[in-house]
Amino acid sequence: MKIEITLEKATPAIVVRTNLRPGDIGRIIYLHGILYAREYGFDHTFEPYVAEPLAAFVKRGSARERIWVVEKEGEAVGSVAVVDAGQGRAQLRWLILTPEVRSQGRGRDLVLRAVDFCRACGYVSVFLWTVDELTAAKKLYESMGFRRKEEKTSQIWGRRITEVLYELNL
Repeated sequence: MKIEITLEKATPAIVVRTNLRPGDIGRIIYLHGILYAREYGFDHTFEPYVAEPLAAFVKRGSARERIWVVEKEGEAVGSVAVVDAGQGRAQLRWLILTPEVRSQGRGRDLVLRAVDFCRACGYVSVFLWTVDELTAAKKLYESMGFRRKEEKTSQIWGRRITEVLYELNL
């Protein structure tokens, strides 16, 4: 009688951290560039759109702003950040997850962390801009109480894009 033993592979731990490490900023920019090109046809001009305000955010180092980095096996695989937009408003930025860590509640977890942070900082509202094609993201925001406020269509990032503004009153 032959007995077979099958050992399941351990799933690599996913960590969410708020401290930046060397390479994180470059990786977040890279993920935006590669994933949006692959999934939505954006061109190379999308990367500076991400890079410039992300660099300014890091340089400010404000206590009223925070970034969460999702890490798997020592590599950044996602992020979200809260940026002070002035007048008591915060902006949710740079929400991204690589395909292998999506559909597991991680996007919701990141947005909840960000909204909780906004409340703790005393912001009166938090808003974000997204692209109309990102149906899963829009569904997530709406399920969390964000309301569609505005939209604009323009030729950017190598194609015609409709951007949508969502806001949540805190």
